[in-house]
Amino acid sequence: MIPASVPTVLATTMQQTLREAVQWSGVGLHSGQWVEVTLKPAPANTGRQFVRLDLAEQPVIPAQIAAVKSTQLATELVAHGASVRTVEHLLAALAIAGVDNVTIEITGAEVPVLDGSAQPWLEGIQKVGVVSQEAPRPAVTLRQPVTVYEGEAFVSAIPAPELRLTYGIDFPYAAIGRQWCSFTPSELAIAVAPARTFGFAEQVEDLRSQGLIQGGSLENALVCSASGWVNPPLRFADEPVRHKLLDLWGDLALLGTPPIAHYVAYRASHHLHTQLARAIARQMV
Repeated sequence: MIPASVPTVLATTMQQTLREAVQWSGVGLHSGQWVEVTLKPAPANTGRQFVRLDLAEQPVIPAQIAAVKSTQLATELVAHGASVRTVEHLLAALAIAGVDNVTIEITGAEVPVLDGSAQPWLEGIQKVGVVSQEAPRPAVTLRQPVTVYEGEAFVSAIPAPELRLTYGIDFPYAAIGRQWCSFTPSELAIAVAPARTFGFAEQVEDLRSQGLIQGGSLENALVCSASGWVNPPLRFADEPVRHKLLDLWGDLALLGTPPIAHYVAYRASHHLHTQLARAIARQMV
């Protein structure tokens, strides 16, 4: 890993929260359990935080990089003896919508997968709207690059005049192959939020035997096999790589306000995404 120097922090624009509460319900991708989620406005400087309503103490779990515990096929947060899993699509939608402060009340240990993308979350947020608050939102810029490697896979944050996300994938499936995409945050609502999670038909039985993807279905995930897509059509020709970029943005949202930089990832994972976020966080204190 290449260390970064201390970022420069400049106050820019104002923090935002929701205009009013909004609710969803659905099944967890891995748990298969039905869960209700309510997003509520929160005061300035609160950040994004989960509250487990189903537990007696109703513990608060901050959506911060320090709370990350597991990254196996999803990002899991743990605090005060409680956990919440598969947070990345919801956090990406909040970041895309510019929601800095929000209380996320949840009745279980996993965020619903909905249709496998961030679009249903984003549409609900946009429906109720956001409001400005009397507190500035910091803009953080890196002076030197940060890169985390794992074999051929890597993810980097590179100093840049504007924030941009670039992602590459390479799978041994003809229907996917090698794909690249690159977008700025202003493009994510249309170009990335609708991109759905994906998996491989040959892995379904093994993953379910491990207690994973218990709530997965052809309605909430794209499934690819050696002979092609099991449940077309795709929303984009390169939907898989766009979804990976969505996951990256959701994981970077654990920094609160990610630094202004060019983020470049190749064949990465939630593990590498959060490792990069941890490296950046150490420079933001």
